Formats: sequence, C-alpha cells, structure tokens
Amino acid sequence: MQSMVAAGVVIPTALSWASEAMAATPNKGGKFIQGIAAGSTTDVLDPATYENNFIGSIGYLFGNTLTEVNNRNELVGELAESFESDDAQTWRFNIRQGVEFHNGKTLTTEDVIASINMHRGEDSTSAAKGIVAPIQDIQADGNTVVFTLDAPNADFPYMMSDYHLQILPVDSTGALDPQSGIGTGSYVIETYEPGVRAVGNKFANSWKEGAGHFDQVEILALVDPTARQNALLAGDVHAIDRVDPKTVALLGRAPNINIEEVTGTLHYVFPMRGDAAPFDNNDLRLALKYAIKRQELVDKILHGHGALGNDHPISTANRFHASDLPQREFDADKARHHYEKSGHSGPIQLSASDAAFAGAVDAAQLISASAAECGIDIEVVREPSDGYWSNVWNKKPWCASYWSGRPTEDWMFTSGYVQESEWNDTAFRDTPSADRFNEIVVQARSELDQDKRRGMYAEAQQLLADDSGSTVPMFANYIMGVSKEIAHDENIASNWTLDGTKAAERWWFA
Repeated sequence: MQSMVAAGVVIPTALSWASEAMAATPNKGGKFIQGIAAGSTTDVLDPATYENNFIGSIGYLFGNTLTEVNNRNELVGELAESFESDDAQTWRFNIRQGVEFHNGKTLTTEDVIASINMHRGEDSTSAAKGIVAPIQDIQADGNTVVFTLDAPNADFPYMMSDYHLQILPVDSTGALDPQSGIGTGSYVIETYEPGVRAVGNKFANSWKEGAGHFDQVEILALVDPTARQNALLAGDVHAIDRVDPKTVALLGRAPNINIEEVTGTLHYVFPMRGDAAPFDNNDLRLALKYAIKRQELVDKILHGHGALGNDHPISTANRFHASDLPQREFDADKARHHYEKSGHSGPIQLSASDAAFAGAVDAAQLISASAAECGIDIEVVREPSDGYWSNVWNKKPWCASYWSGRPTEDWMFTSGYVQESEWNDTAFRDTPSADRFNEIVVQARSELDQDKRRGMYAEAQQLLADDSGSTVPMFANYIMGVSKEIAHDENIASNWTLDGTKAAERWWFA
C-alpha cells in the first residue's frame, strides 16, 4: 500500500490491488474434504490398477509423476526438473534433486526406472501398459534417465504425466512395493478404506513449494449424485465433482456454494461403424451428421453446460484444436442431398442407453426428431444398461457412447481412431482417408516444429469430421460444486475434473 501510494496510485485503487493480492495468497492449514463420484471396494493403492477418479485422486494425494499438466494446461516438469530431446525418439529426463519419499528415502534414478518398468513387459497387467509400450530401453546417465523409444514421439513427456506412472521407492534390494502408498506427494496416507475414504496428512518434508496448503485432506467416495450434492449443501464436504446438469442451477443458488465449470476433453458421441452397412457409405454418414441439431443437444441434454462438437474428438482444451474448421450445423438441405445420393431407404437403427451417458436415450430421440425433418427415418433402440459396453458399444453399427478424451491429440487419436486400435469404434480403416489419417498421426508424432504439427492435426481433424463415422455433437463441461470457504488460483485445469484431480494440492481455505 505504502509503495503504491508513494508511486502515485490513488488510495481506492491501491486498496483494490492490495485486496486482490491478499486473496491470491494461499492460506495454510485446515482439513479439506472432497466427495468423489466414483470408488470401488476393489480399489487398491497400486498405481497400475487405477481406473476411477476416487483412487486417482488418492494417488495424486501421495504421489508424483515425472511431468504434470499445470492449472494453465501447460506441461511442466514434476519429479523431472526438465526434459529434452533432439530427435523425439531419445528423451532425457533430468531428475529433481533433494526430493524425499515419505519413508525418508531420497529419490534416485533407480526409483524412476523401477517404477516405469513395473508397467512394462509381456506379463504386465498395468492400465498404462500401452503408454509405455513404445519404450525400448531405459538407462540412467548420472542424474538423468534416458528413454529410447521405438519411434519418434514429440508427445512422450505428456505420456509421463499419466496418473498410473507414479514414482515409487525401491528398497535395498532394488524391489518396490506398489501397494505401499508411499510416494513423494504433498500428503502421507494415514487411513485408506477401499471404495469408502482416504485421509492424508501434510508431509513435513514435501519438496513442492506453493502446493499442499491444507494440514489434512479427506477423500470420500460418494457415488450417488443426490448424496454427493446433499453432503456439499450440509457442509459435510468442501467440494464435489460431476454435479448433475439438471440440478446445477438449483445448487448454484445456495448461499454457501460456488459452481466451478470448465470445458475439458469429455465428449458424448454416436460413432457409426464404417465396416457395417449402411454406414459404409460416406454420403449416408454425412447426411446423418447434417441432420443433428447440436445446439439443441447442448441445451436440452447438457442444459447449456457444454459446447458444440464438430465431429472430431479434439476440444478447445487441447493444444492443437482446429479452431478454423467450420462448425457443422443442422442443414436439412445438405442432409437430404447426401441422403438421396447415398441411395438408402428405410429406417436406420440407433442404439442407446443411459449407461453411455446421462440423457443418452433422450439425445437419441432428439436426433431422430431432427432427422425426420430431413426425410430420414431413425429408429431408436433402447438397449439395457446391463452389458451395454460388452454387447452394444463397438458391436452395433450405430450407438451412443462417450470418451473422457486425452490431454494430447496423439494420445486421443491413438486410443480411438488409428486403424490398429481395439477401441476404434468407428472402424475407420481401409479407405484412402483412413490411410492418410494414419500417415498424418505417425508423422505428427516425430514433428518438433509446433506450427507444422498444428497443420497436421488440423488435417487429421478434418478427415475424421468429413470422411469417418466420427459423430461428436457435444463436449460436456466438468461441473464442480465448491464451498465458498475454499479459494484457488484464477486458473483451473481442464485435463481432468477438480483442477486436474489436484484440488487437494492446489486449493486452500479462503
């Protein structure tokens, strides 16, 4: 205040600036409680097994990875102080010095190599096995870990931020215990009840400055949306994820609650399999894409808590989102043109169940209604929720589904669209466009010039939108309910819910 006044800043302005600075300064202490819309009694602390946001949140409580996506959606070093490559095939990660595990052991390259190798090999059942599969060799070079890949991949440092790839301590024999719950994170696990709760206490020797502001954190599995919302309203928890879009307005009117909302990579889809009639005809696929009223779906299914999709899986949260790609909109004339050109007649079946996403059946009915305006007959088949993912998704020619998305374009394309992927639910393969798409994906991995990569990924998005069965009408927001007792930085990460699943590390009491 004195400095600003002395510099000629008027007192009201100086007061305002000083208040903003104080509000942005984290307070220390207190117990932060989260209610998470997931959890299973089969959840264990072994990072290789993580499959939901409850156990993932606990993993970030006690552990760190080599890199992380910060709250501005930028990739930064975590346990790796820096990383570099000249050719995108050999990567050098310089390991941070002076980092201590909860058991008192100092972090070394041996810990890093053993932790990554835990996910590799033919016998591995790790959920991250596919991520580490391109690694041909890992070696220590002083304080540096050198990864040699089977091919260039400019996004490899992003892969090392995957929540399964936490660095664990080896013992005197070089072995590690993946279920120990011992890591380098801001909190030490005190209590863990699978599928129920976990409690962590602030680690006194935490290496990470400006993080871990609470004295204690408790994470509760509150799968039922009503129970989760009521816990927040009653003040039993300070933050919840996956607020129901139908009730978010009501919850937001509560005097003690803030609604935090970001557009991430979560998207709701209706993939058409290109290897099954009638969806092996691209004119039919285009007819159906033009027959969808996307804004209506965002309004009525997401209740406005989302954004328009453009028939590819890359959202505005991704680095190389093709913002110049014209937004596809409902166009009855174009839909009729392509439908007539396809030569198809008769009803087209669309399988749906709310197992795919909340409101999936209603969304399918809306698509059927808008298609009828174009002279296209869509028959909505209500599928049972039980067995939907094993009997319908990736089996029926057209169905409702969803993707949580991935932080990078290559990660998303490799997971769901390249021809060798088992999750290629559009069967986008064996066509000139599919061949070109796969060629681009491989080339873009090894391209270090970011402008060139942007152009490559723009072409890849265009190919999916125009030539594949990719039908992505909407991206759903991450909607979080947060007590007004809680404060955080002005930026909230959009790679996962609850600030990249790191609210416990990044937030504080106001």
